[in-house]
Amino acid sequence: GVDQCIQKFLDVARQTECFFLQKRLQLSVQKPEQVIKEDVSELRNELQRKEALIQKHLGKLRHWQQVLEDISVQHKKPAEMPQGPLAYLEQASANIPAPMKQT
Repeated sequence: GVDQCIQKFLDVARQTECFFLQKRLQLSVQKPEQVIKEDVSELRNELQRKEALIQKHLGKLRHWQQVLEDISVQHKKPAEMPQGPLAYLEQASANIPAPMKQT
């Protein structure tokens, strides 16, 4: 049945893996420099992936720092302006020059 097919597939997969591990062992004995070259290549690729990931996260970090800075600036502006129902009139009257005193 299905269980028997799955078991057979897993057995063949294990045999295939064992075959390639044996070939890898033979290669490491016959040409150890090849294994080292492959390891170095894999490490370089991993470093490049990690560097790209770091750059991506730094970009996101800069973006969110800018967002937080913008929010901070927006919250400071309303504190400087008068608030309340008469705030517009207070602000407008502050821009009107005071009448000159006549003596």
